[in-house]
Amino acid sequence: MASRAAPITQSPPIPAGLSREQLLEIYRYLRLTRTLEERLTALYRQSKVIGGLFRSLGQEGESVASAYALERGPNRDVLSPLIRNLGSMLVMGAAPVEILRQYMAKAGGPTHGREMNVHFNDLERGYLGQISHLGDMLPVMAGITLTFKLRGEPRVGLVYIGDGATSTGTFHEGLNFAAVRNVPLVVIGEYNHWAYSTPPEKQFAVKHLVDRAKGYGIPAVAVDGNDVLAVYEATKLAVERARRGKGVHFIEVKTYRRKGHAEHDDQHYVPKGELESWARENDPVDRYVKQLLHHGWAEEQDLKDIDERVRGEIDEATDACVEEPLPPPDSALGGVYANPPAAPRHWYRSL
Repeated sequence: MASRAAPITQSPPIPAGLSREQLLEIYRYLRLTRTLEERLTALYRQSKVIGGLFRSLGQEGESVASAYALERGPNRDVLSPLIRNLGSMLVMGAAPVEILRQYMAKAGGPTHGREMNVHFNDLERGYLGQISHLGDMLPVMAGITLTFKLRGEPRVGLVYIGDGATSTGTFHEGLNFAAVRNVPLVVIGEYNHWAYSTPPEKQFAVKHLVDRAKGYGIPAVAVDGNDVLAVYEATKLAVERARRGKGVHFIEVKTYRRKGHAEHDDQHYVPKGELESWARENDPVDRYVKQLLHHGWAEEQDLKDIDERVRGEIDEATDACVEEPLPPPDSALGGVYANPPAAPRHWYRSL
């Protein structure tokens, strides 16, 4: 009896028009974000990080996926990240060594030791440092995207806002202004369950952030924020719509902040077992890896090779800057006051 040939199985088509190379690039950004933050945690515990450390553990997926939907390159789309959107900045072109220098307040860092974490700009690469995470960047980005519209530039802005910040006046004022002026802006509302230590049910009576946005006459959709491809697809549609002149689009990403407000926060307010449950069942990086392998879009060796290259990149960046000097004290006033540009040196300070 002749044996039957085994049926040929084909991988399902990759969604949202992505290629296999792009899927692997997205994975690299996810792994780069988590590995860099793990390195920063180690440096924080060695007292080498100056100030607070803000982790995005559990939220890397929505940051990377949403930024990946933008047009990147010199003077293209612009995003405004929050303290947990390190992944979005890396996608737009921020280098790990810059992030390390910034957190360690090195003289050679983006702000030369004057500010920590992700409070810095590179408008050419497309990210705008926050002036506040309490809703204030929405009206700022509304103004920036209004300039795109007035100049007839096919550029789009993207701004992140936390669930707690949707309870601020600037969120509502900024969203209303953006909607009325029909600016090319995508708003990512992060429902991560905690505004510092305050849960959503103690902030607002609605169940979903999209319910707040719909009152301004703009389309609003909620997606699983830990499903990387779902976030990318929703953001891509919103970005394309904004670029066609259709105005503001609100995307709520349902996710979970698995670290405290900052590294010093012991999370005593979190119900027992909740962190472990999200880590075990709903980690965005783990879920993305399972998707890639299950559908045959990537091989395990592909991911291992990326992991190894990322570890080497973070090691190299750390070695390059960990022993660099802090800024000299007499440089403190530079760039702060126009007159005098620097403090006079007193004779006793040179002893």
